[in-house]
Amino acid sequence: MADTVSVENISTAAAHRLIAAAEEKATFLGVPSTIAVCDTAGVLKGLSRMDGAALLSLQIAQDKAYTAIGYGLPTHQWHDFIKDDAPLAAGAPTGIDRLVVFGGGYPIKVGGVVVGGIGVSGGHWSQDMEVAEAALAALESELPAHTGVEEVRA
Repeated sequence: MADTVSVENISTAAAHRLIAAAEEKATFLGVPSTIAVCDTAGVLKGLSRMDGAALLSLQIAQDKAYTAIGYGLPTHQWHDFIKDDAPLAAGAPTGIDRLVVFGGGYPIKVGGVVVGGIGVSGGHWSQDMEVAEAALAALESELPAHTGVEEVRA
């Protein structure tokens, strides 16, 4: 019998629900934003650039999601991780491709397992965090009725 590897990823339907909840919060805050949802490989599952969101927010949102997936921790935690370590502080932001060290990116976890990441860009990083947190809270309120996970077997 062959070995089986199983990877759980955020479903497209769940990605769309995250984006809708994020857009609702961004609209409430008056901050046009770009919301990116990626699977565990950092590949886009869903993306929305709200009317009025800055062009650069497209790449920043995707990089925030990618960073959050890469180590399974929110992007704002990177600052505290590297700030007192001179070699990391000098090298990580420029030496690690797509690394973002300010808020707005979160891993998406189901049952403690990372199934994707969400990145938001459009306002101050603290506003981006609020938008992403609102999206995660909306998805979490649906669990376990709908896990929002697709299983990929190889």
